[in-house]
Amino acid sequence: MQAKKRYITLLSAGTCVVVLFYLGGLQFRKSGRRDESQHRRRGHGLHAGSPPEPFWPRFPDPLRPFVPWDEQENEEYSAAHSSPRLKREANTGIYKGKKCRLDSCFDLELCRRNGFKVYVYPQQKGEKMSESYQTILSSIEGSRFYTSDPSQACLFILSLDTLDRDQLSPQYVHNLKSKVQNLHLWNSGRNHLIFNLYSGTWPDYTEDLGFDIGQAMLAKASISTENFRAHFDVSIPLFSKDHPRSGGERGYLKYNTIPPVRKYLLVFKGKRYLTGIGSDTRNALYHVHNGEDVVLLTTCKHGKDWQKHKDSRCDRDNLEYEKFDYREMLYNATFCLVPRGRRLGSFRFLEALQAGCIPVMLSNGWELPFSEVIDWNQAAVIGDERLLLQIPSTVRSIHHDKILALRQQTQFLWEAYFSSVEKIVLTTLEIIQDRIFKHISRNTLIWNKPPGGLFALPQYSAYLGDFPFYYASLGLKPTPKFTAVIHAVTPLVSQSQPILKLLVAVAKSQYCAQIIVLWNCDKPLPAKHRWPSTTVPVIVIEGESKVMSSRFRPYDIITTDAVLGLDEDTVLSTTEVDFAFTVWQSFPERVVGYPARSHFWDNTKERWGYTSKWTNDYSMVLTGAAFYHRYYHYLYTHYLPASLKNMVDQLANCEDILMNFLVSAVTKLPPIKVTQKKQYKETMMGQTSRASRWADPDHFAQRQTCMNTFASWFGYMPLIHSQMRLDPVLFKDQVSILRKKYRDIERL
Repeated sequence: MQAKKRYITLLSAGTCVVVLFYLGGLQFRKSGRRDESQHRRRGHGLHAGSPPEPFWPRFPDPLRPFVPWDEQENEEYSAAHSSPRLKREANTGIYKGKKCRLDSCFDLELCRRNGFKVYVYPQQKGEKMSESYQTILSSIEGSRFYTSDPSQACLFILSLDTLDRDQLSPQYVHNLKSKVQNLHLWNSGRNHLIFNLYSGTWPDYTEDLGFDIGQAMLAKASISTENFRAHFDVSIPLFSKDHPRSGGERGYLKYNTIPPVRKYLLVFKGKRYLTGIGSDTRNALYHVHNGEDVVLLTTCKHGKDWQKHKDSRCDRDNLEYEKFDYREMLYNATFCLVPRGRRLGSFRFLEALQAGCIPVMLSNGWELPFSEVIDWNQAAVIGDERLLLQIPSTVRSIHHDKILALRQQTQFLWEAYFSSVEKIVLTTLEIIQDRIFKHISRNTLIWNKPPGGLFALPQYSAYLGDFPFYYASLGLKPTPKFTAVIHAVTPLVSQSQPILKLLVAVAKSQYCAQIIVLWNCDKPLPAKHRWPSTTVPVIVIEGESKVMSSRFRPYDIITTDAVLGLDEDTVLSTTEVDFAFTVWQSFPERVVGYPARSHFWDNTKERWGYTSKWTNDYSMVLTGAAFYHRYYHYLYTHYLPASLKNMVDQLANCEDILMNFLVSAVTKLPPIKVTQKKQYKETMMGQTSRASRWADPDHFAQRQTCMNTFASWFGYMPLIHSQMRLDPVLFKDQVSILRKKYRDIERL
């Protein structure tokens, strides 16, 4: 009986094995035939008469290509849950190059070969262009990056207006897709930068620009973190058509700095949307408004059909809205709420920065302007739309010291990067340049500390200690010696000429390292024996092209931080040189010297005036006898436009005024005048030289013209008046002369 059971068990097991092999073989042959048919359909089948090749089975789960976990999750989720409309949108416009990065969608070799040059397409006939876009293009064309030769360009800017891509806007440019594709340099958008302020239209206001941007970079306002391509796109602020082209107004902190807490704690005044995107946050603001220190005002009285859609709160809100003046609220508030509108960005952002009102951001998912380089935690409060009711208690808990620090940073950021369209455009270009040339890019400290990234050029040095602005924060001091640069324009015909006396006096200074004579005279260089013997090296070099601007070239032979600029007919004693240098060591970022001048506004002529009258204040210290940092040579040469330098060279005048404009624009501080007698004009600038500019009757009129031309380029008047004069200790005091360190100054 037991043997019978064993036979039945073995028979059953054998039958099962046969069935499994049979079924497996069928499946194997079917998959093989299916694979062969697929290969034939793809054009990879066997040729007639060729021997059959062995096939391999396809495994059901092949290895997947590596994708970062967050991208993989987002792609799977969107594929499974997105609607057909969203899937269609995902294949157009901005989303098509979503994975673009600098190393994959940008030809870096163009920049490394020719430097960072920007080409603007010539404007096509009949194409309309908004005033804002014209301002952007003119800012680029007036910058040091511009080139008119496309073969030398690293970056290309369209002349087609892409700022407003709202189809309902009168500024909308139609048929942009075909126009862009027809550009012979387009190259699928590679190495192109597209500026945009408004994208999408009612009701969803998507970020689609309505044409395929290909591999182009975006400089875009109201861009979301989801669509922002890090280290490729640039987030810019939303600015109005009235935003200044250059310069711009200074911040308003100087009008109301103390106390840190102003009349209003938190304010907002703006539109309220009853339906659609962007309506949730603004519709809920009335929950926080108390009408006293938290004043959050909205109105639904906008648009043609607002009365058809108004709710029960509209009339009450509109009445409250009219009671408060927006400017008065803005300038007397500690914090300003910046909620999102239809789009993520808002005009309130720049308005708050300028007013010194700390922005409280309520726009979830907004990539803040220039967030790649600006640390917004130092200037703003980043809130969450979902936690609106907690905003008042949050801002109340911020300490007064922190409030002052935040407010000061708003003013710095406004004046450094946002006060004009030109600064917004230049900041965008500088960020892109830093990405391309990483080895000489600016660090976070440069971008977030005065004077900012636009004035601290990394091409000068990668070490912060080489810039005069960072000595205090780094705990450094300038080098204890100076280099004198004497500008010579007159032939050396007599041993009694002022230049030789000046050279001897300067060489006797204990702080002098070397003297450079810049020979800008048409006559040949004098023989070496014509120059007096001194204890310091005297180097005579010929000026480049014999032009006035050559005195501010960044010569490699200048190795000291301090430069003493001198005209050939200046009269200074060794004691005066020593004292001025000692003062400069305490103010290395400023111009420190003797000859002072001033500017004023002429109401009758409605222009700036220039005066050399002896008054109680001044705004310039001329570089004919002044100390300044050698970095300003580099900045003068590489930052200022060729148009201003050409004007100086053609007039052979005004280079000292231009240097004062530049230094004051950088530091936001006046120069420093040191002790000097009233007979300055007779002793400092004697009329001993036929070539003396001071003997020219047109000299003064030319300087008036220069003042206004320079102010026009800067966009404002950077010069600042001062009444401070620094004298030696015990200067003019009725004490023994032996107790005074700089005793010789009083005798001069």
